Amino acid sequence: MRFQFLLGEIGNGLRRNLSMAVSVVIVTMISMYLLGLGLMGQRQVDTMKDYWYDRVQVTVLLCAEKTRFTNCAGEPTTEAQREAIKAELDALKPTVKEVYYESRDEAYERFKQTYKNSPLARAGESYFADSYRVNLNDAGKFDVVASSIKGMPGVADVQDQKKLLEKFFTFMNTVSWAAIALSSLMVLAAVMLISTTIRQTAFSRRRETGIMRLVGASNFTIRFPFVMETVLSSVLGAVLAMGMLWATVRYGVVGFLSQTLTDTAFIGVADVFYVAPFVVLGVVVLSSLTSWVTLRRYLRV
Repeated sequence: MRFQFLLGEIGNGLRRNLSMAVSVVIVTMISMYLLGLGLMGQRQVDTMKDYWYDRVQVTVLLCAEKTRFTNCAGEPTTEAQREAIKAELDALKPTVKEVYYESRDEAYERFKQTYKNSPLARAGESYFADSYRVNLNDAGKFDVVASSIKGMPGVADVQDQKKLLEKFFTFMNTVSWAAIALSSLMVLAAVMLISTTIRQTAFSRRRETGIMRLVGASNFTIRFPFVMETVLSSVLGAVLAMGMLWATVRYGVVGFLSQTLTDTAFIGVADVFYVAPFVVLGVVVLSSLTSWVTLRRYLRV
């Protein structure tokens, strides 16, 4: 009977304070959705790092006519120089996993396919040069290759794709942390709203709580319905947020991005299912603590 009474009190409280409960649901939903986006951004960066660092290449650019690189003196790489560079790269195994030659024409065609909208795709192959593409067994061993190849006759420059990727990943991390920071502000707003809701609800039902105290109800019996009303509203908001996050990943990432950008790795709905329980549990703990602390301060029983 006591449990049924508590359930009845919770239901009555939600009906009488429906507008405030809806406010808690909306604020919690928005804040948890932003937090989820930030967490998904972090997991996406980790996924792309694992994918691209295994495929990172060192590009050894060869000299072309009228090149700007000082080591070339404006002259293209000769056949003898090209063979010497290839021999030096082969001698670096097992640090070097694979070496293959890419001509200027091949580099231009690959660029046109990958970056169709770039102005360079229409500028012509004169902006490109012959090169050796070098795959490493360890992406961190770029300096080993660079120190051996840089300065050799016929070498214009040695470029490390990992450094370019790290700039991109730093940007991605910054964006995801910004989303998490924004969600933190929304969580603070949710906590303040929960506290205000509890205070107003307790004030509007002060006569009922007084009667319950007079007939011998315990502190737990009086406070429990207030806490559960807030927890249920907050959990509903968190569940809706995770549903929105699932839809974003399912249709935006898996359904669109992964189908459009087939040369990279993306997160999936499994990542949402991994994060969701922690988010919902965090909401339960936060709303419970906020409600209980507020009741101890403003609901004198």
